[in-house]
Parts: sequence; C-alpha cells; structure tokens
Amino acid sequence: MIKNKTSKKTKFTSKKFGEDFVWGVSVAAYQIEGAHDKDDKSPSIWDAFTSKKGVIHKNQHANTSCDFYHNYKEDILLMKKMNISNFRFSLSWSRIIPNGVGEVSEKGIQFYNDVINFCLEQGIVPWVTLYHWDLPQVLQKKGGWVNREVISWFKEFASVCAQNFGDRVKHWMVLNEPMVFTGAGYFLGVHAPGRKGLNNFLPTIHHAVLCQSAGGRILRKMVPNALVGTTFSCSYITPIDKKKKNIIAAEKADALLNRLFIEPSLGLGYPFESAPILKRLKPYIKDGDEDDAVFNFDFIGIQNYTREVVQHSYFVPYLNTKIIEANKRNVNTTLMNWEVYPKSIYKMIKKFNSYKGINKLIITENGAAFKDVIEKGEVNDVERKKFLKEYLKQVYKAKEKGLKVDGYFVWTLTDNFEWAEGYRPRFGLVHVNFETQKRILKASGKWFGKFLKS
Repeated sequence: MIKNKTSKKTKFTSKKFGEDFVWGVSVAAYQIEGAHDKDDKSPSIWDAFTSKKGVIHKNQHANTSCDFYHNYKEDILLMKKMNISNFRFSLSWSRIIPNGVGEVSEKGIQFYNDVINFCLEQGIVPWVTLYHWDLPQVLQKKGGWVNREVISWFKEFASVCAQNFGDRVKHWMVLNEPMVFTGAGYFLGVHAPGRKGLNNFLPTIHHAVLCQSAGGRILRKMVPNALVGTTFSCSYITPIDKKKKNIIAAEKADALLNRLFIEPSLGLGYPFESAPILKRLKPYIKDGDEDDAVFNFDFIGIQNYTREVVQHSYFVPYLNTKIIEANKRNVNTTLMNWEVYPKSIYKMIKKFNSYKGINKLIITENGAAFKDVIEKGEVNDVERKKFLKEYLKQVYKAKEKGLKVDGYFVWTLTDNFEWAEGYRPRFGLVHVNFETQKRILKASGKWFGKFLKS
C-alpha cells in the first residue's frame, strides 16, 4: 500500500535562527530624543548644523522630533508589545558632558539611568552606542574630529559612560558608522558639521580609527563582563560592467565604503593599494598609531540597506569613481533612492566573514523608508514588511550556509528625524505624528512582533 505524502512548508519564523540569535531595534539620540536644550544639555554639531538655512529638507530639525526624552516609557512599552528584547540606543555626549570635557551633568546621567532601568524592568536588554554623530558643538569650535585632541576628549566621555552605566549595561558599541560621519560630515559637507575637503576628511578618518580602539579598551577595562563592539555601514559594491577601469573603480569604492575602518582594527592597516588617495593619510599617522588602532572586538556590527553600482569617472576628483544613482538604473527603490536588493545583506555577511579576526557578527541596522499612509487609524506598510522578510531570508541563508551571523536589529523603532532628509523618509515600525506625538503601530511592527513571538 502506498501512502500519499504531503509536504508542509516550514513557516519562516524567528525560531529558525536559533535560541541564541539576538533580535532588536536600533535608534540614535539626536534623531529621537528632542529636548534639545533641556536639563543642562548643550548644543551638538547637529543642533548647530540644522539651525542653518538650506542644509536640511524643508529646514527641519530635531529640537523635538519624537520627544523620546519625555516619551521613553511609552516607546519601551511598545517594544515590549512587539516582543523586542534588545534595544540599541546611543548616548548624547552634550547631554552628559555639556562642555565636552569636565563637569558631568547629573540630570543627563539620570535620564539615561531612567531609560536603562525601565528597559531592564520590562525585560529588555540595553545595547548602548557611545557615539552616534552628535559631537558637542563646543568641541567642534576646537576643530572637532579634525583635531587630534578628540582622542583624549573621547576617552574621557567613554570613561564617564562606563563608570555610570557599566554596572547594568553589558553590551556596548563604540562608534556608529564612522565612514558616514567622516565622509558626509567632513568631506562632502552634507552632514554636520558641514566641513568639506581632504584636509578635513583625512585626519578625521585617522582620529576616528584611534577613538574606535581607545573606546574599546576603556570599556573592556572598566565594565566587567562587557561585550564590546563597534558598527560599520557597508554596501555591496558592483561595477557597471566588466571593463577594467570600472572594476578598479569598484575596488576603490569598496576600500572606502567597506574596508577603511574595519581593517586597521584587525591589524591589517589602511587599504592603501586599493585606494591610493589614502596614502595622503600618512602624515597624520604617528609612531605607535598602527598598534593603537588594533582592538579585538567581541563583535562587529554591520549595517546594510542596499548595494551600489559604480563606474569610472574622470570628473570625480581624487577618486575617479562615480556611484550611479538607483533611480537611473530602472530598479525598485526606497524613499531614500536606495535600491531594494536583498542579496546585498548576504553578500556583506559573507564579505565580513572572510576576515579572520571577527569573533561575532551582528546586523545592527537594516530597514527601509517607504511612503506610509494612515487609513482608518492604521498604517498598512506592505512594502516595508516585504523588505524586512526578504532581507531576513538572506540573513537566514547566510546562517544556514554556516556563515557567522549572530543577531539582527531593525532600523528603526519609531519614525524620526532622518538627518539631511528631515522627516520625509519614515523608517519606523511605529508611525509618529510629530505634531501630536501620537504613535501608531504599523503593519510591519505587528508582523515583526508575531515573527519574534513565534
């Protein structure tokens, strides 16, 4: 007798990733907190930058934003409702040390203590990023990241944070996406503090590399049982075709966007050969710096959203490399004009797995901005839900193939201030009305909650 065999398709749930896989959401202080001048807080470079006309979409700013400063309990409870057990957030340097160095604000410390304690009360693990782009403006007046003194300033900030929060916070990240805050802020000038040119960019790169390792050493020394990491933006880079000049252009872009900050920390130095312009870094490198740049992080966070297609260009100074915008390539895009390309996250997991010195790899940001519409009090964000599913399937594919990947954090919890783009792109699992501060859990947030619960 032959029995009919029926095959059940296994449901795609968080359980497939294993019990030790870490799930969470990520946010950043300047983008959500508001309360820009509340309780001792001094201006950061982003407070100063957004006060200028014409640098931000519709001259918007984050003086109030989601007002997380006053609404943190509501937002943490929304996380709990979504079964999110890990919360990555950053600390505002100018809220904790208003003068950049020296006297510490008790009110600033108290705010973060309140957030940390409420997370723990709700069973949510705090993951803290030391620096997510909001340098105190008072330090920018002294040169900011261009000034080598930033290393000692940063060490002091890291020590204050470790001392005040290290008894409860055991998961730390030193820097968020150093390539973005150095490149956009000190080379292109489209982010705070709005500086341009190689003379700003090159020293900033090197000082960020040294702060990355210095912060790691301080956290490891001062926080018992700490898991210390740092995070990098990364994009899968492909040349427009197989012409040699375009392949070389792709190698340059990859060296700058994906390799520039990870390789010095692993003892590999800067990728001079792939991007010869980096040889101009050498005057800034002092005796002992190459050793000081090395730190054995417990985990590396990678943040991937898209891929970039590049070609050679005689008209781009220094690099001769041009990124072809997604809307000129006839591909599906998000509101940020980023290509929806799920394979990119698999490719980047694979690329970072090729380094021998990485202990753990965690996706510390992934998400998408689409146009959200409120209908009958609901936000049915089908595109975002589809985006998250497709990218997560690529993360699972990497795990299934034996590649190292140990966690995944969605960017982001709530709609917020999205840097130069202002409030136009919404990345949140939770919709925010920035006038009334009303929150609406989107369909993507409901789906993610069910996905985690399963």
